[in-house]
Amino acid sequence: MKGSHLALCMLLGFSANANAAGDPVAGKEKSAMCQGCHGEDGNSFSPEWPSLAGQIPHYLSKQLRDFQSGARKDPTMTSMVEGLSEEDIADIVAYFSSQKTKAEEGKLNNKGRKLYVGGNRYTNVPSCAGCHGPNAVGNGPAGFPRLAGQKAGYISKTLHDFRTEARTNDVNGMMQGVASKMSDKDIAAVSEYLATLDK
Repeated sequence: MKGSHLALCMLLGFSANANAAGDPVAGKEKSAMCQGCHGEDGNSFSPEWPSLAGQIPHYLSKQLRDFQSGARKDPTMTSMVEGLSEEDIADIVAYFSSQKTKAEEGKLNNKGRKLYVGGNRYTNVPSCAGCHGPNAVGNGPAGFPRLAGQKAGYISKTLHDFRTEARTNDVNGMMQGVASKMSDKDIAAVSEYLATLDK
């Protein structure tokens, strides 16, 4: 199972199309509507909302398009993005992806680190690092998101949503499969670990 996840990550890394580069200066102005939840510099002040600073551009673009198409469901986000053009999306993505991530302060969660780096062979949870990278900075060509410095509450909610299939816009159901094997304690440990990474 781990091999198939790694092979898919590599295949996607080589085959994904690059997004057109946007204008970060225009993106800062266009992102005014985003800043109330995600922060002026893309570092969210609430554990409920994701930080967008430093995020993989391809991933951010996909999420915005998925909200527009209904592939990812959230009433607030759907209404926020419905009028965005491709140029607007490219500019907003260019702005947020160029910002620096601010990690949460806290003690490194060693159980979370071990699970992130090595997975759990007893429960068949694959290593997160295989797709998201050893430092959790993501995989740009594949569109796998940066997780380092993300809010623990948001990571936890996202993993629970994948586990319960409340969120289904992941590539080939990969994250649904991974999260379905994770216990609540696993999710909490990985979430806490990732939130304190500052890369």
